Amino acid sequence: MRLPTPLLRRNQEAYKNTFGHTLIIAGSQRMLGAAALASLSAIRSGSGLVTLAIPKSLNLIAQKKISPTIMTWPLKETREQSISFLAANQIKKEISKYKAIALGPGLSQNLQTQKFILEIISSVKIPTVIDADGLNALSNKISILKKNNNIKILTPHIGEMARLTRETKSYIESNQKDIVKDFAKKYNSIVVLKGHRTIVASPCGNIYGNKTGNVALATAGTGDVLTGMIAAFLAQGLSGFDSAKYAVFLHGKAGDIAAKKKTKVSVIATDIIDFIPNAFRATTKKS
Repeated sequence: MRLPTPLLRRNQEAYKNTFGHTLIIAGSQRMLGAAALASLSAIRSGSGLVTLAIPKSLNLIAQKKISPTIMTWPLKETREQSISFLAANQIKKEISKYKAIALGPGLSQNLQTQKFILEIISSVKIPTVIDADGLNALSNKISILKKNNNIKILTPHIGEMARLTRETKSYIESNQKDIVKDFAKKYNSIVVLKGHRTIVASPCGNIYGNKTGNVALATAGTGDVLTGMIAAFLAQGLSGFDSAKYAVFLHGKAGDIAAKKKTKVSVIATDIIDFIPNAFRATTKKS
């Protein structure tokens, strides 16, 4: 697969803002790891700047947990140390600084947080990747995807797709291409249906079936890594479909390299982040 120009870094006059500022809205009391993984994968995937928006009482912990290359943004929070609905106004006031958003990893299913998620999805105009608890919030109000026309990329696994569509898992598994094509068109969104052979579908009918990746990716946190990668590619100016396609391909490629180095049994999500550079290098050599 030939990498697109923004990912080849051929512009010698470029500086960090050339490659976009990604906002990761993620994390809660028990799920800071998801926020860290999404943030680290975004910066490793070429985003010029990455900011992690986090419940305010967890800010110092997050700063210690993740790389010093990641900025943090403390937001208003609930008593359960998840992001409060009141934080929506904080996001709206500053959103023009960012080129892309990743929304959902580790946010929790707190009712106030779920309300916050829906408010961001319905009001924010910049490209947005929706994963994990973002998808959980959407499953109760799927029509909100039609509220605005910004690029929206959903990254469900089979179980999450079943909740979004109200279909059974077995039906989703047997009709994956048709399901994602119909959903993408109906809700004007790009769908990344994660699985053994991840499928990407666009509203206009484009379909990409991925062939990289292996069972080593079936471990906690690899979905958060993919979310950060997609958001980073959006921030660098790729289209929604290309951001999803190239992220899925390179994520799987990193998983293949990690499995050879670490064995399929021992790969963990941070290994995928560590091998993203190797995936870029291997792909560039074949281009």
